[in-house]
Amino acid sequence: MITFDFLWFQIVNGMISGAMYALMATGLALIWGTMRVLNFAHGEFFMLGGFMMLVGLNVLGVPVIPAAMFAALAVFGIAVLLHRAVVAPVMNRPGWEFGTIAVTLGLSIILQDLALLIWGERFQSIPYYVGGIVEILGVRLPLQRVLVFVVALSLVALIAIVLRFTRFGKALRAVASDAEAAEACGIDTGRMHMAVFGIAAVLAGLAGLVLAPILAVNPWMGMPLLLKAFVVVVLGGLGSLPGAVVGGLLLGVVEAIGVTFLSSEWREVMAFALLIVVLWLRPQGLFGVKGREA
Repeated sequence: MITFDFLWFQIVNGMISGAMYALMATGLALIWGTMRVLNFAHGEFFMLGGFMMLVGLNVLGVPVIPAAMFAALAVFGIAVLLHRAVVAPVMNRPGWEFGTIAVTLGLSIILQDLALLIWGERFQSIPYYVGGIVEILGVRLPLQRVLVFVVALSLVALIAIVLRFTRFGKALRAVASDAEAAEACGIDTGRMHMAVFGIAAVLAGLAGLVLAPILAVNPWMGMPLLLKAFVVVVLGGLGSLPGAVVGGLLLGVVEAIGVTFLSSEWREVMAFALLIVVLWLRPQGLFGVKGREA
């Protein structure tokens, strides 16, 4: 028999998972809102964050925080390099909308294979960054899972503040609104696109390194999170950051409740069933504007 306490425990855990979905979806929403690109390599930056954290801890031998900074910088550098070498040239050609889909899908496969070649197929574990148990709202949770929730929502809040109150954020919103007008006002749209691609990759990489002690690091760890992030982006409304947060939390809670009454095999079914229901009732997504893409 399912008790209220157990159901509440599942909901809280669902919110923690949902916060990570929201963080992954925030990166996708930034790229779509600014560049109108669906980045199918986004999950591989999540994977690279985990592997770069392993490099920082095991190869460089530095503590957790410096290792995390190294991982974030490494993922940013890789993303910027790939954008300049592969994505940007495609965006300057006719038919770039389909071209970027093909290119990022190809990058996803290449990065997976490179990770398999460099680190092997063995799942590698990272010790919990923080130990212990804490009770929140009557639910006892490992501090590592609380860390996941706090880091995810803090990073999303930081991105929102940057977009709202900084000069860079205003320039980014101008590019997202009208790239040609922004270019005429002196904003380098190419550099803005490169910066957004790198920032989105860092968000995915940070999600990967925070979740690494829970999931274990492997070359294929990014694809499941990428699919959930796409669901969240469409649920919330393409390009909407508030929609990414609400959609992520909603998806996490719905999955947790569904697993309680059904089984874990139904997790993906419930995710896409929720997507179908929302699109049926509100095709533009929860926070999307009718008649607009973002």
